Amino acid sequence: MSIVVTGATGQLGRHVIAALLERNVPAQEIVATGRSIEKLADFAERGVQVKALDYSDPASVAGALKGATKVLLISGSEVGQRVEQHRTVIEAAKAEGVELLAYTSIANADTTGMKLAAEHQATETILRESGVPFVLLRNGWYLENYTDQLPGTLAQGAIAGSAGEGRVSAASRADYAHAAAAVLVAEDQTGKVYELGGDEPFTMAELAAEISAAAGKSIAYQDLPASEYAGMLSGFGVPEAFAEILADSDLGIARGDLLVSTGDLRRLIGRPTTSLAEAVRSAAASA
Repeated sequence: MSIVVTGATGQLGRHVIAALLERNVPAQEIVATGRSIEKLADFAERGVQVKALDYSDPASVAGALKGATKVLLISGSEVGQRVEQHRTVIEAAKAEGVELLAYTSIANADTTGMKLAAEHQATETILRESGVPFVLLRNGWYLENYTDQLPGTLAQGAIAGSAGEGRVSAASRADYAHAAAAVLVAEDQTGKVYELGGDEPFTMAELAAEISAAAGKSIAYQDLPASEYAGMLSGFGVPEAFAEILADSDLGIARGDLLVSTGDLRRLIGRPTTSLAEAVRSAAASA
């Protein structure tokens, strides 16, 4: 058995490696890959195999997947380049004859109209046409998308966005990582589709209320037209094209595109998902 985790130098990838070790997968059967493998030195010290992998370098991908039984393809971070990068991994997995490829897609990929989903949708199509046995982990939003911004939120005294009264089923990276690990060690996963999200969806106004309670400071939610929100993000230094994607994602939340009610995440990890209140209190304590 050899489980290859791509993007293991990223935050989600590191959580997955840790979760596999917690599940008593032998360290020598885990292959952690990424571009900056020095970031994986702590796992290497525990016996995890470490290999260089660059999504844009087919030779490195093929080398990293050599001998793989199962592969976790964590979606790349370079928006606009991800489809071909993912195709490279899928083709290498097919050439290697892997038993299962798990892909971290986006929640409700088959119905959402969010711009951010387009590359995930294209990757799912490539997978279906590839002949590679696969399972889809359709991850919802990370709670960290919000809690990582807490210092700025507290400084500004408000949260801005275009999500209206839409609810988002967010969960922690660790929750999604434990779900991925559960799928990777399980049998008979080929063809399954998991819609993953937190147990308790929330609105941006409810997020603001939780932050207010945890920080002891009144934080309001300011709902803006998408064009105005994108312009505000650009003014803060976010590249214009990505600012538009973020604003469009908020419109997706308003439509319910990131609302997940399957309970798949809770069942896979065997416990309730991390709550918004818990995540906000933890972030506020360290802010």
